[in-house]
Amino acid sequence: MSQWIRCCFFGLLLGLWSLAANADDLLEYPVDPDAGPAMTLVIHAALDIPHVRPLLEAFHRRYPNIELTYRNLSTLELHQRFLEAPDQVDVMISSAMPWQYWLANASHARPLETAAASDWPAWARWRQELFAFTFEPIVMVVRTELIERFGAVRSHADLLALLDAHADQLAGRVVTYDPVNSGAGYSYAIEESRLSPRYWDLVAALGNTEARLVGTTGEMLDGLIDGRYLLGYNLLGSYARRVVDEHPALELVVPEDYALVTQRLAFISRQTPHPEAAERFLEYLISERGQGVLAENTALGASTRA
Repeated sequence: MSQWIRCCFFGLLLGLWSLAANADDLLEYPVDPDAGPAMTLVIHAALDIPHVRPLLEAFHRRYPNIELTYRNLSTLELHQRFLEAPDQVDVMISSAMPWQYWLANASHARPLETAAASDWPAWARWRQELFAFTFEPIVMVVRTELIERFGAVRSHADLLALLDAHADQLAGRVVTYDPVNSGAGYSYAIEESRLSPRYWDLVAALGNTEARLVGTTGEMLDGLIDGRYLLGYNLLGSYARRVVDEHPALELVVPEDYALVTQRLAFISRQTPHPEAAERFLEYLISERGQGVLAENTALGASTRA
């Protein structure tokens, strides 16, 4: 059994509690001493700083009296770190949707009992506790040299046919998420296994092609940019679009047969040390103003404008 297939089975069946080795990314906004009574807010998230910075800057401009600390982690480390110290974080944000639902259902989320929370679309929230605030397709990224050599890849069916026909030529040149070390990758594998009757055929084909397994979309994009990989599978479209726009050797593909969509889910920790600041941030996140920042100043895609 290939490495890829072993990882999928172990990831799907055993639960994935190992930690990724990525270092923290930290962003801090100090209090404006002239802005009124000081407050503190700590956000832990699996959302890269370049993508979330416009939102955080807009929030801090609106609430300059809030000292904001934002820490970016891998989905696995985010989840494990929260379980170890749920009283050290105010707001949790992750694209590992099943784990966020698990935390909410395990009573780790503090309800947001406001009119804005009640008015948030039912399809984008779980009770008054968990709120989806982005709308992001899962995509493929292909180098143009692969298209020139083997033809266009427009669907999962095209990808499977390509891997089956050219496994030797593509050996080690295809990359995707490692479901053991990525909560997002695990989530996509679970959803796709339910959605597609040929998913395990695709898993086998990726294994036969000796697909490389990595922990983040960023790692996939780095390898695609420098030519180590010819095709990346199941990348976050919000991250990929900006890179593809800057590199003409890359093409972004939203599969024509079906496309997964992920949403970042946010909740307030039930043990939040700063409940007032946490509520202000989550309300801002789902407000027209916050959604406007996401839609106009980031590649994440706003839930209410999807």
